[in-house]
Amino acid sequence: MSKFQLKNFFKAAYDLSLVFLQFFIISLHFFQWEFLPQKQIIQASSFTNSLGILIIIIAFIIMLISIKELGRNLSPFPRPIKNSNLVSTGIYRFTRHPMYYSLILISIGVFIIKLSIYYLFLTISLALIIKFKIALEEKYLMNKFKNYLLYKNEVKV
Repeated sequence: MSKFQLKNFFKAAYDLSLVFLQFFIISLHFFQWEFLPQKQIIQASSFTNSLGILIIIIAFIIMLISIKELGRNLSPFPRPIKNSNLVSTGIYRFTRHPMYYSLILISIGVFIIKLSIYYLFLTISLALIIKFKIALEEKYLMNKFKNYLLYKNEVKV
């Protein structure tokens, strides 16, 4: 295996590991492991429950809109697909990564409903994984699309 092939292998492995970790952390939101502490930070109330549900609903709507607007450009991987286009209209005029941010918001909503250290850990972990994934994706997008830097400068978040 040449140095070039090895470098490409490690890049692909890093891409895949970020996607795997993202989906793994998301899946952990649906399981409560008995051996992990589920201790609540503060007592949940009807207000925190309603607030969490509202955040989840808003984030889910944002996610659906971003999926629709990405269309055939949608991929779980940070590397854009071969014949993709840069989407900078619709919700993408206001934020560069609405789908990622909506995932974090959903996780925050679940944390607000549960108010446990376990869900706080999941939210922080998901945010960190998505931060790394966004950084990598933006490198790929800058290499693929000549006007991405202009778009990045115009749309800050």
